[in-house]
Amino acid sequence: MTPPQSPPEPDGLPGTVPGPQSGPQSVVAADADPDAVRRRAGAAQSSRASRSWWDRNADEYQNEHGGFLGDDRFVWGPEGLDEESARLLGDPAELAGRRVLEIGAGAAQCARWLAARGALPVALDLSHRQLQHALRIGADGLGLVQADAGALPFADGSFDLACSAYGAVPFVADPVAVFREVHRVLRPGGRWVFSVTHPIRWALPDEPGPDGLTFTASYFDRTPYVEQDEQGRAVYVEHHRTLGDRVRDVVAGGFRLVDLVEPEWPAWNTQEWGGWSPLRGALVPGTAIFVCARD
Repeated sequence: MTPPQSPPEPDGLPGTVPGPQSGPQSVVAADADPDAVRRRAGAAQSSRASRSWWDRNADEYQNEHGGFLGDDRFVWGPEGLDEESARLLGDPAELAGRRVLEIGAGAAQCARWLAARGALPVALDLSHRQLQHALRIGADGLGLVQADAGALPFADGSFDLACSAYGAVPFVADPVAVFREVHRVLRPGGRWVFSVTHPIRWALPDEPGPDGLTFTASYFDRTPYVEQDEQGRAVYVEHHRTLGDRVRDVVAGGFRLVDLVEPEWPAWNTQEWGGWSPLRGALVPGTAIFVCARD
């Protein structure tokens, strides 16, 4: 059966700095479970869905995962690889004084780690509620900005580094547009490092146990995963790109790919996080980290 197709929508939403909000804009009744489908979802539709979903779910997300993420820890993914040891942004001793943009910052845990090493970070997120959690934990030394990753409200060459740990990139319909924006706001010689769900996981069920080790879908099917309400409005959207797609998107965005890191699951990490688990992590990569340079 062919999944329902949504009508074309205009791309992008304007970026805004945080201000008074009316609160989360939930479009799903509390007792209604959204339908999960595979169908087209444009840039504006995806952005609206992400904003409302994260506003609704930020409290639960931070309650469930805040202990693992810490208040000022820079973790690249559920495997627990941290920037302190990975050094994908460079030597931590050389971060002092460098302007760093974190995209999809959530409660700004990574930005807080950067600030503790003397960097000058700006934590950007689409969700007002996520940024409220950043304020709750503490925003000393941080800039907090609410904006869409596809329309960064910064001047050209404003930052030395940019990073995103599972933020924004998996949820946007046009990643090249985001990469071009990041390229624009970075100074020449800057570095852009982002992590996403490893593309191979899209062919497997989102299940941490043995059932999650059997391929059930085509790796090459780029149709977005959409959760929609009873009126067919998207309330959650995630976009799939193959590994090759991601590489081509990086290049189309103006960057040179320096490294592609696929973290192995460490023995110390015994937790399950959604479809990530020690069982699956020992056999199949769960995270892909792209290290990119702006030449």
